Amino acid sequence: MAEPITPIRDSTQMFTEIVAVDHDLVLFRDGSVALVIATTAVNFGLLSEKEQDAIIYSYAGLLNSLSFPIQILIQTKHKDISAYLKLLEDQESRQTNPKLTRNIHSYRLFVASMVKEKDVLDKKFYIVIPFSSIELGVSSSLLFSPKKSGLPYEKSYIFDKAQLVLVPKRDHILRLLARVGLKATQLSSDALVNLFFSMYNPGSPAPDVTRLFPGKEPHE
Repeated sequence: MAEPITPIRDSTQMFTEIVAVDHDLVLFRDGSVALVIATTAVNFGLLSEKEQDAIIYSYAGLLNSLSFPIQILIQTKHKDISAYLKLLEDQESRQTNPKLTRNIHSYRLFVASMVKEKDVLDKKFYIVIPFSSIELGVSSSLLFSPKKSGLPYEKSYIFDKAQLVLVPKRDHILRLLARVGLKATQLSSDALVNLFFSMYNPGSPAPDVTRLFPGKEPHE
């Protein structure tokens, strides 16, 4: 008789390299840290040739000015517009003006048909600035116990050290993005938790930050 299969009950958090999210930073198991910037995008195809050239030169200047590595992350999701279609339907039923009712009805059908024919995608753009554990220096615990696993230093020390290195780099990136005409901001701790949770748990509701990281107070 075959033995019953034991279901896997570990959470996704057990299979990621993330140890903690705090100080608007992500801490990984090896002691490295990452700062994430969310940025807007430019509809390049709608720009004139002169404007496109200006964007290209500005972007080239941004890359050439970097003295540290960055990672560009593009997150693509299928856009769910069912709530928007329901809103249009409600507005259509409430209208007393026949002309407005017809216009809303035609627009609602147009949006619905467009979604059926083409995939409506929601794209979000991020820039990740890494902080390597090598920048922390050699820990005495690892020097005398090279096989010891875990963080090389206390979390508070790692976060403080990472902030000193990453904040100037963040400010530099934000200034350069503003020159390109993009609005950018650093993700807060709560936004980082939601970002990673949505990546590993698509379609699930937003998590309780205090449940994922006990002892952490959610930001206002």
